[in-house]
Amino acid sequence: MGDDAGGVHYENPFVTPVDRRDPARRLRGRLASPVTVWTSGSVDAPVALTMSSILIADGDPPFVLGLLNDTTDLWESITRTGAFVVHLLEEQDHVLSDEFAGLRPSPGGPFSRLEVEDSEWGPVLSQRKNRAFCRLRASEAAGYQHSVRGEIERIELDELDSPLVLFRGRYRGLKPR
Repeated sequence: MGDDAGGVHYENPFVTPVDRRDPARRLRGRLASPVTVWTSGSVDAPVALTMSSILIADGDPPFVLGLLNDTTDLWESITRTGAFVVHLLEEQDHVLSDEFAGLRPSPGGPFSRLEVEDSEWGPVLSQRKNRAFCRLRASEAAGYQHSVRGEIERIELDELDSPLVLFRGRYRGLKPR
């Protein structure tokens, strides 16, 4: 008997065979991506989603670029309010990431157990100290998503020794050398 960790199957029987998987999606999976939570709305009506398809464009002003599905509540909130907050997650935040992605149950919703403050850009996750406060400047269709471009109006930074990253569909932490 193989090492199946007590499961019925050695592999997931529902996984699409490799030869039928989308090559662009497989290529994207081979890029290590930062795991973030984007929030919008207000403390009374918060909206959030885990986002890993993002990058920061340095400049004056700096911009954040993200890929977001236009059927999400976050998309609706960002386009309605014109503002959002990007929170960088740490390795120990993998459960929180799954909750905001809708992959893990969270009784009362993922905001219910968090300290949240209001800002002109949207809800701020108080315990996540690395964040960017952004104003929507443009969006356009990009593949199956929309490319969202937000001007970063304010940045708050704190220590971050082990950021949460996504690589080949799994969370990983990066440790300093």
